[in-house]
Amino acid sequence: MLPVLFSIGSFHVQSYGVSKAAAALVAMWLLGRAFTRRGLPKDSATSLVLWATIWGFVGAKIYYVLEHLSDFSLHHLGGMGFTWYGGLIGGIVAALVIIRRHGLPLAEVVGATAAPLALAYGIGRIGCFLSGDGTYGTPTTLPWGVTFTNGIVPTSVPVHPTPLYETLAAVLITLLLWRLERYLAPVGVFGAYLVLSGISRFLVELLRINTPVLAGLTQPQLWALLGIVVGGVLIARAGLRDERGRPGPIAPAGSALSDPTPVSR
Repeated sequence: MLPVLFSIGSFHVQSYGVSKAAAALVAMWLLGRAFTRRGLPKDSATSLVLWATIWGFVGAKIYYVLEHLSDFSLHHLGGMGFTWYGGLIGGIVAALVIIRRHGLPLAEVVGATAAPLALAYGIGRIGCFLSGDGTYGTPTTLPWGVTFTNGIVPTSVPVHPTPLYETLAAVLITLLLWRLERYLAPVGVFGAYLVLSGISRFLVELLRINTPVLAGLTQPQLWALLGIVVGGVLIARAGLRDERGRPGPIAPAGSALSDPTPVSR
């Protein structure tokens, strides 16, 4: 593992931080391109990603601290203790503020953010793997099992490299979302992101070492199920795009527009 990429004197450049910065930069670039295609100001994409990233980290840290109130210490305020779903909440709130301030169309922006958000998550997970931050899985005898002997949370037993599983899933989800943009209305695309990422996180939790909190499910699994439900509702309500690529309602069953054959483009 490689928790520290390189050092300059007493200054250490950590792989965890570099991966998060790379994730933000890639998301900023992809969202800027998406905004340009939609005729939206590219500068607004930069502001949205910047502030969503900042407040995402704030939300992730607050959520992490709340999770550890029973054994809280000043150590929890520093280090790499962050919780993804707290970051998602913080990022969404910040994004909504930017959307309102810049007068952006909510539905179009929400749809445009889906693929960049998915890929940014996958890039960020690479840093979790390199740093060995404890988000790995249970012991395994599979040939790709990894030991994190010099990780932030070390283990000498081969375990599932679940951060890499999530990175692979994130890449596949990103590609699928780009494909779905041709068929689903923008809000539906974001709904698809919630469904697909929720399924991915629910499944990977089967290999993770998090403690169950309700009905044998871990906290991330409960959040994942909520995301799947919300995403499914968004897809159902948003509908499909019409022949000219504009959002349109889902046609009633049996009507001519309900033919599932994709429109040629």
